[in-house]
Amino acid sequence: MPENMTHVPYYPGCTLKSKALGYERSAMDCARSLGFEMHEIEKWNCCGASFPLTKDNLMGLTAPTNILIETEQHCKERDIDAKLITLCSFCYNTLKRTDFAFREEPGKLKTLNEFLNREYKGNVTVIHYLEYLRDVIGFDNLSKMVKTDLSHLRVAPYYGCLLLKPQKELGLDDPEEPVILHDFLDALGCQVIDFPGQVDCCGAYLIMRNPDKVLELSHNILEEASEYGAQTIVTACPLCQSNLDQSEAVRGEMPILYFTQLLAVALGLETEQHQFESHCIDPKSLISSCKKFKEFSDAK
Repeated sequence: MPENMTHVPYYPGCTLKSKALGYERSAMDCARSLGFEMHEIEKWNCCGASFPLTKDNLMGLTAPTNILIETEQHCKERDIDAKLITLCSFCYNTLKRTDFAFREEPGKLKTLNEFLNREYKGNVTVIHYLEYLRDVIGFDNLSKMVKTDLSHLRVAPYYGCLLLKPQKELGLDDPEEPVILHDFLDALGCQVIDFPGQVDCCGAYLIMRNPDKVLELSHNILEEASEYGAQTIVTACPLCQSNLDQSEAVRGEMPILYFTQLLAVALGLETEQHQFESHCIDPKSLISSCKKFKEFSDAK
């Protein structure tokens, strides 16, 4: 582990403390290996999981505003840049759009501050973990840290909806022709499988009331990725991972990984705590075929 670690405030959200625990654990292990440490902000709450659809629904902004306030305090106490890193696409979307709304309409922030009897000053920059890898670590630098040969793996990047849209508020990448996950996988040395369904919706919350529709939408994405030659799919969204994973269980072919789980393999880290076995399609057989440079990955 590098001696001088960069302290980065981190918001986990609810799912990464339960169903997607392997996503969080792999991300934190990789971060330490890459020279930064994610420090969970204090007294965080659920972000609400979705940005209000009506512009005058200020009550829907109270939860994410509290998180932004906690982040500002966290950073002020430690005298560090007010950046907040997150992993979940839903959390990223909600927090980023909330901050954007305040920048566009300061009156909303004034009203929320008065209602909460707390003050958000608007200083936080919300970033996604992928964004940190691209803009701070750098994919060129990341490629130099890879210790496992993944050149035989055919990996399809799946973005889904909320990581990219709406573009004006998020600005992470092109919403129709994104490249950030492609470039990430290329840095790891994988064979990147570009397929049209990479930005299609998997069904999201419809799983609660119309699981058959989710099965249909997810199945179409999986079939298309498979037709284009993918052996596995990586994603950044816990709900996308769950929907695709459960749909793939019907076919029993292709594991659905969090991008950080594959990053951990690429960096040659121990992955026992990253919950590969929790996926419907266990990726261990696929991962075990990967070799560390100069030695096999299962060598002790």
